[in-house]
Amino acid sequence: MADGEHDFDEAVRTICGRDPRYDRQAYFFVREALDFTVKMLKKPESGQARHVTGQELLEGIRRYALQEFGPMAITVLHGWGIRRTEDIGEIVFNLVDAGRLGKTKDDSREDFAGGYDFEEAFVRPFLPPSRRETTVDVRPRGNKKHSRRKGTPDVES
Repeated sequence: MADGEHDFDEAVRTICGRDPRYDRQAYFFVREALDFTVKMLKKPESGQARHVTGQELLEGIRRYALQEFGPMAITVLHGWGIRRTEDIGEIVFNLVDAGRLGKTKDDSREDFAGGYDFEEAFVRPFLPPSRRETTVDVRPRGNKKHSRRKGTPDVES
C-alpha cells in the first residue's frame, strides 16, 4: 500500500472510530467518486488545485454509483449508511476535518442539502419506461396501505 493510500486508510479508521454512522467503504467510494467527477468535469488533476463544488460532486457520485453498481446502487449506498445527499456532505466534511480533502471558505455541509432524492436518482433509471411516470406511495396511513398511480384513484390493500 502506497504511503498516501496508507495515510487515507488510517484517516478513515480514525474517522470511523469517532463517527460510526458510515461504513469505511463509503469514504473510499467518495474519494473514488471525486476522482471520477474531476475527470468527468475535465478539471486539471495536477498543478492547480482542483476544486469541485458540492453540487458537482453530488452529480459525479450519482453517475459513478450508477456506473459501478447499476440497479444495486441504492442498496450498496444504504448498506454503507448513505441514505440522502446530506450524508455525502457529512462524509466529505469528515474527510476535510481529517485533512484528507480541502475546501474553500465558501464550501459548507449545506452545499449537499436536498441535492436529489435517492429513489429518483438510483431506482428510477432502471424502471421500465411505462413505470417511470408512475408514483407509488407505500407509506402506511392508519391501518391501511395505499398505493397510488398518477391519474388513478387510491387503491387499498
